[in-house]
Amino acid sequence: MSLDGKLLKRARDRLDARRKQNEEAAARRREEVYDRNPRIRELDRRLRETVARAVTGAFSGGTDPVEALDAIREENLELQERRAMELIRMGLPVDYLDDKYICPRCRDTGYDGTELCSCLMDLYKDEQRKDLSQLLKLGEQTFDSFDLNLYDDTPDPATGVSPRSVMTAVYDFCSEYAGNFSPSSLNLFLQGGTGLGKTFLSTCIARVVSERGWSVVYETAGAAFAKYEAEKFGRGDPDELRRDIRRMETCDLLILDDLGTEFATSFVTSALYTLLNTRLASGKKTVISSNLTLRELSERYSAPIMSRLTGEFYMLRFVGTDLRGRGRGGASRPGS
Repeated sequence: MSLDGKLLKRARDRLDARRKQNEEAAARRREEVYDRNPRIRELDRRLRETVARAVTGAFSGGTDPVEALDAIREENLELQERRAMELIRMGLPVDYLDDKYICPRCRDTGYDGTELCSCLMDLYKDEQRKDLSQLLKLGEQTFDSFDLNLYDDTPDPATGVSPRSVMTAVYDFCSEYAGNFSPSSLNLFLQGGTGLGKTFLSTCIARVVSERGWSVVYETAGAAFAKYEAEKFGRGDPDELRRDIRRMETCDLLILDDLGTEFATSFVTSALYTLLNTRLASGKKTVISSNLTLRELSERYSAPIMSRLTGEFYMLRFVGTDLRGRGRGGASRPGS
């Protein structure tokens, strides 16, 4: 599982701010107690001295080290006992001045050994949700709110299968895909006319996969290729553009929405090929949606691109009539 460096930094910043607030609160508690009872300040100073002597081995000449350490340990325990009694006299618990970590598991460092602690991972997932929410305006777009009743249940005379039956299978596939996403998952191509639920279901996939901790980037095709173009021709912050492009190329799951709505140029074709090839070569997974048929796509894009789309992607065909404005499940916005 790869993590998005931009989002991980934001999560670490939040953890650092939380730790700083906790440390400041502890410092205020200490100063309050010291002001009320200067004896505790002196006891804490002497406790720090015993620890320093034990660590540095600052023993008197000729003193046996083992005996010296035992003596320091006894002195330390005696000081701790006296400190506890002073706190009790003040009506405070004996651990009132102890370090109180928000996450005892990692002591607010964000790492449990060499692994990310669950507290930092929770913050990372929250940053991912916020990042996706800003782009997608996540609201009712969940698998539970996808309304299959909006699709016609009348069998197609040519196939004998109703749009609702087809879309039930598509829905089930997408739901299982999101819930079981892994590096061995398929690349998906969601194809069908406008307003049939492609954007809605791809948004649901993004939500579930990101909540499970995988790095997800969701971009419209036009916005994605615009970043390549801006980076190429020096428009905008080059570092930020390069970071955004790297995120698209390296995230665990890229969802590229509305392929074919972007302005067709040779540069766009080159950018699409680069994006697809980079992700396929590294085993990263991609979900693409498009209103265009395979024939229309082949007229628009080069043979190498079509080879990858037809050979490396599993196609899900969306059927029915435009559902926009008819209910929650059909579409989240025009073009879905």
